[in-house]
Amino acid sequence: MGMNTTPIMILLSKEERAVLEQRARSTKSPYRSVLRASVILLLAALMTISEVARQTGLRRRIVKKWQVRFEHERLTGLEDRPRSGRPARFPPRSGSLPGEAGVRAA
Repeated sequence: MGMNTTPIMILLSKEERAVLEQRARSTKSPYRSVLRASVILLLAALMTISEVARQTGLRRRIVKKWQVRFEHERLTGLEDRPRSGRPARFPPRSGSLPGEAGVRAA
């Protein structure tokens, strides 16, 4: 088993394949979701980790990360996990007018 082969074969159910194909084709989903779905579909098509990394522009370790997470958690493994850190103080859209920073001048 060389560097370019993957020992894990991903078998998809019809439902999983349909969901992944829909995500991979989506133009309204976040790019990260499209990319993760594409990675799994390419691995399921028996491409090696190196081939998938070259085709998607990701590093091999990132392709392997999504492969392992998908194998352990299936579709839920492709979702973002909670991140550490302080929660946002302000909502993304504060409702202020365009061009207003929401900061008072001295």
